[in-house]
Amino acid sequence: MSDFPIDNPFLESLGVRLTQWRDGYAELLMPIDPSKLNRQGVLQGGAIATLLDAAAGYAGLYAPMGQPARHAFTLSLTTNYLDKGLGESVTAKGFLERQGRSIFFSRGEAWVDGKLLIASAQGTFKYSKTA
Repeated sequence: MSDFPIDNPFLESLGVRLTQWRDGYAELLMPIDPSKLNRQGVLQGGAIATLLDAAAGYAGLYAPMGQPARHAFTLSLTTNYLDKGLGESVTAKGFLERQGRSIFFSRGEAWVDGKLLIASAQGTFKYSKTA
């Protein structure tokens, strides 16, 4: 599995890797370690929301090799928590739903160890002209 450059210091500080990226789809992987757990010893909701936000956002930002990088910011993100985050890693899958000239809509799913869906999200993003 070949990683793509994530170019995001905050995500890098969490150990997030961009493992798949193509037109309309992004997949990010984050290790679950003690620094990301809440008082109950499960993955903290903010870490899950961050990963879903990134996956949904990256799904609308793919640019083929040689094309200028695309950037956007989140206008809204609705997150639904479905189960506890207990395991070795969490994978977020982002899917582009609809794209306009300046705004796009996407959704995300967070899976623990590739087998348990723990959260989903829907987001609205606005393309930005600069990084």
